[in-house]
Amino acid sequence: MKPLVVLIGVFGLSCAIAYLKVGQTIDYRLNGRIAMAAMMAFTAVAHFVFWRGMVLMLPQFLPYKKEIVYFTGIVEVLAALGLLLPTTSLFTGVGLIIFFVAILPANFIDAMKRVNLEKADYTGNGLAYLWFRIPLQIFFIAWVYWCAV
Repeated sequence: MKPLVVLIGVFGLSCAIAYLKVGQTIDYRLNGRIAMAAMMAFTAVAHFVFWRGMVLMLPQFLPYKKEIVYFTGIVEVLAALGLLLPTTSLFTGVGLIIFFVAILPANFIDAMKRVNLEKADYTGNGLAYLWFRIPLQIFFIAWVYWCAV
C-alpha cells in the first residue's frame, strides 16, 4: 500500500509542479516516470532496511537469500535512475515489466507464509493480501508500460 501512495502522491505533486511551472502543457508520461522512479527508490530502501523480512519471501531452495534481496534492491535503484533518463527509459521500462512479473512468485510466498516484512516474522496479512497485491502488480506493470514503453 505504501508504494502505491508514493506513486500516486509523487505523480500528483510532479503534475502540479509542471502545471505551475510550464502552464497547461503537462507531459504526463514524464511525470509518470518520475513517480515510478520515486516509488522504485522507496521500495529499494526497504530491501536494505527490511532485508530480514524479504529473505522470508524467497523460496527455501534458493541459496544466498540476503544477497538476492540486496541485488534486487540495487536493481530497483538502477530502474529508478533508468526511468529518469530519456535514452534509457524504454529499455528500463521493458526490464521493469519483466522484473515485476519475475517477483510475483515472491508475493505468493509472502501471502502463504503470512510474512510481515517490517517485523521479519510470520504475522502478515496472509492470502487475503493477494486480492490486493496481484491487481496492484498489474497496475504497476500497466503504469510502466504507459509511461516508459
